[in-house]
Amino acid sequence: MNIKNIALISALISVGVAVQSCSVIESQKVRLVDAKMATAVDADFMPVGVTDMFPAGTERVTCWIKWKDSKINTEIIAKWHYLTDDVHIVDYPFSIPKREGSGGITITMPGGKKFPAGSYKVDLYLEKRLIKTLQFRVG
Repeated sequence: MNIKNIALISALISVGVAVQSCSVIESQKVRLVDAKMATAVDADFMPVGVTDMFPAGTERVTCWIKWKDSKINTEIIAKWHYLTDDVHIVDYPFSIPKREGSGGITITMPGGKKFPAGSYKVDLYLEKRLIKTLQFRVG
């Protein structure tokens, strides 16, 4: 897959969020206690299908996080990258709605398209400071 196709796919990706609350690294605003890649988040905001290897044909990937001691409305930015061709996909800011909880940031390919095979990462930032990196593969 060439860079032009990857750029087009990147531009078409839609991002959705289901957040109840989260944390992975300690700061003055939030303590991130866990983070995992998964196929989805359930009704209780817990990860479903925890994995770092997604099969070919994957349309949706979720970054699940769990946090404590958060100031309400603390913003974390999830930066998604396709490492295989060094393509930035999207930055997605989200606000933590509760002092303690868990949730997920989901990236979905539009129109039934599939993620290109290769390596990916999600960087989680708090106030321009990297607090956690998660890597995964597709295919």
